[in-house]
Amino acid sequence: MAKKNDICAIIEEGCKFEGNLSFSGTVRIAGYVNGSIFSNDTLIISEGAVINADINANIVIISGSVKGTIKASSRVEIRRPARFEGTVTSPSLIVEEGVIFHGITKMKDKK
Repeated sequence: MAKKNDICAIIEEGCKFEGNLSFSGTVRIAGYVNGSIFSNDTLIISEGAVINADINANIVIISGSVKGTIKASSRVEIRRPARFEGTVTSPSLIVEEGVIFHGITKMKDKK
């Protein structure tokens, strides 16, 4: 049985996914995704990943390039050397120095 923080799926560098992606557990994306991503768990977007999607997850950690709308029920972390363009709605947003952020943030209370 996988532990809560174990990665249960990976979209590796060089892989392309188009469409609606939904998952349980922690997923790491290092490739290209175009569409929408849904999870009640954690999404890790690695450096080098290119995401053009609407994302709805519990925790979103970004080190790659993301364009779209993010709705996170717990938190969003945008880590260097990430690039983000879009809207973030989350009760907690962490943006490291050096990140390129073009967008809007909407802070919501945790429910």
